[in-house]
Amino acid sequence: MRVELSYVSPQEALSVIQSGQRVYIHGGACTPTSMLRHLAERRHELRNVELVFISLYGEVAVAQPECAEAFHLNAMFVSEPVRRAVNEGHGDYIPVFLSEIPELFKQGILAIDVAIIQVSPPDRHGYCSLGPSVDIARSAVNTAKYVIAQVNPQMPRTHGDSLIHASRFHCAVWLEEPLHEAQFGARVGPEERRIGEHIAGLIEDRSTLQMGIGAIPDAVLSCLTNHKDLGVHTEMFSDGLIPLFESDVINNKYKAVHPNKTVTGFAVGSRALYDYVDDNPAIVFLDIDYVNEPHVIRRNPRVVAINAAIEVDLTGQVCADSIGTKQYSGVGGQMDFMRGAALSQGGKPIIALTSRTANGVPRIVPYLKTGAGVVTTRAHVHYVVTEYGVAYLFGKNLRQRARALIEIAHPDDREMLERACFERFRHL
Repeated sequence: MRVELSYVSPQEALSVIQSGQRVYIHGGACTPTSMLRHLAERRHELRNVELVFISLYGEVAVAQPECAEAFHLNAMFVSEPVRRAVNEGHGDYIPVFLSEIPELFKQGILAIDVAIIQVSPPDRHGYCSLGPSVDIARSAVNTAKYVIAQVNPQMPRTHGDSLIHASRFHCAVWLEEPLHEAQFGARVGPEERRIGEHIAGLIEDRSTLQMGIGAIPDAVLSCLTNHKDLGVHTEMFSDGLIPLFESDVINNKYKAVHPNKTVTGFAVGSRALYDYVDDNPAIVFLDIDYVNEPHVIRRNPRVVAINAAIEVDLTGQVCADSIGTKQYSGVGGQMDFMRGAALSQGGKPIIALTSRTANGVPRIVPYLKTGAGVVTTRAHVHYVVTEYGVAYLFGKNLRQRARALIEIAHPDDREMLERACFERFRHL
């Protein structure tokens, strides 16, 4: 069915939003920052509009203090543009597994009145694409009462669950702007490089990879050039994967689920990455409730899940979403993949972190900071990796775990950790 979209101004499209409504905001590379700037202009006439989203990028005008009475941020992942607002009380954080967010929409727990999304222009069949951010957007569009589409000719067309027929939009705005980019590889230092080498040594040929976000996953990818026949089933796709596709290190030949194709929920990186996924039939962007479902993940062989942490205590508890009581990020998909990898035949769930922060603060600690959130429990942790080596915790008791973690802590922190271990367990 051919549909000729009739475009309106941002102001006209956003006029449908009323006080007290719940509005979904498309995230990641597709964050509609210009639309949010126009929405912020209505701050004097609106009150208590709830905004729900995961990671937002760019300048988010509705997160500024002067918009606090008009817009209430209810984040399911706290990214940099909204971190201050959440921690200063102008917003809230919902701890939830990424795989379960679509259920919040479907069950009406977070019923969506209006969804603001960014899409490609329609093709000759009338289908637009959600581009590199399908994640929870697919379910948001399916359940929202009203859908506002920003149509952007710079949006790549991706395959999978990203396609939405233009007839589903209640109104459309033609607004061209670059997608948001992020450069993670630039932060790779010698510590991250050594962590990458340690993890690469754990990865067997024909494994299926999941990578989290940041410098360490990119460092791991750069160390895999001599591996063979790897597959990818991941919530996030980044630039570091491209050289491995081009050299046939990643070919997905031995995956059980979607063989010969890379499965992902979203992509964040450079413009080159967005060009790479554009109309690439070897990469499918699927609804996150499928991508991150542990029972789907486990069906692939040798799943290696690599995720980051803020700090790890001596028993293996992992804080990955807060610094004490200050919210830093979110639960995200870490536990989805940690559990899926653990259940996979030959799988390896890995937590990776530098032994200290850039400011020299220990990250392997006797106790997590007061108020810190436990994202991955000590019962779920198998491998912890720092630049000083690999600690294998699965099947170990608390004292054995402490000893293994002390061995990979920063050398200058080990005496402190040994004292804490002795005080807790009476001997090392």
